[in-house]
Amino acid sequence: MTTSQARGIKQDGLNDTTVGEYLQTYPDFFERNSPLLTKLRLPHLRDAGATVSLVERQVEVLRERNQSLDRKLKELVDVARANDALADRIHRLSQRLIRAHTLLETIDAVETSLREDFDAMHSVLVLFLEQARSLQGAGRFLRSTDPADPDIKSFESLLQSGKPRCGQVRDGQRDYLFGKDSAEIGSVALTPLGPKGELGFLAIGASDAERFHPAMSTEFLSRIGELVTYALMR
Repeated sequence: MTTSQARGIKQDGLNDTTVGEYLQTYPDFFERNSPLLTKLRLPHLRDAGATVSLVERQVEVLRERNQSLDRKLKELVDVARANDALADRIHRLSQRLIRAHTLLETIDAVETSLREDFDAMHSVLVLFLEQARSLQGAGRFLRSTDPADPDIKSFESLLQSGKPRCGQVRDGQRDYLFGKDSAEIGSVALTPLGPKGELGFLAIGASDAERFHPAMSTEFLSRIGELVTYALMR
């Protein structure tokens, strides 16, 4: 049964009086059907000095909708600016890698770019390359190891996926990667290097627990991983 039927109003007997009675009986009609207000076109009798509350309500609905669109536009602009800044940082990383001619210079270029361009103060490059085991001068950034190392076993699902992963990590993983700084790490971004991480992986830590979260886009992390992979394979 419809509302009109419940009120005893026949569909073919609608007129100004019955519509007016209905609206007076249900004054919240337009509150429950606010989209209808945007479709109404009523004259505003300014010359007569009358106040048409329905028009004012329509204006209010349109204003709220406009504010919502403004917020969405601002969000899109903020995202675009953030993406543009990330693209610029990746460009600088690419330039640093192009200028590197040795494995050590490549590793140093990655570390410098992460620290200076991306403001990533806690980052670790885990490499399975045999050539990297004899390197000196890479400091705490380089972790050269064998893929069969028991500590690497916990990263096996990451390496097999070949895709970046963000969020929380196990205590053992965090301790292995960041050592004495592990207590400062709230979230981590992990990027495999090479197909199924055959070269190793890159880990970037942040003190903010929400800085790297599972729902965030990993497109730029993938690009960074590809650039570092190509540079290491030269």
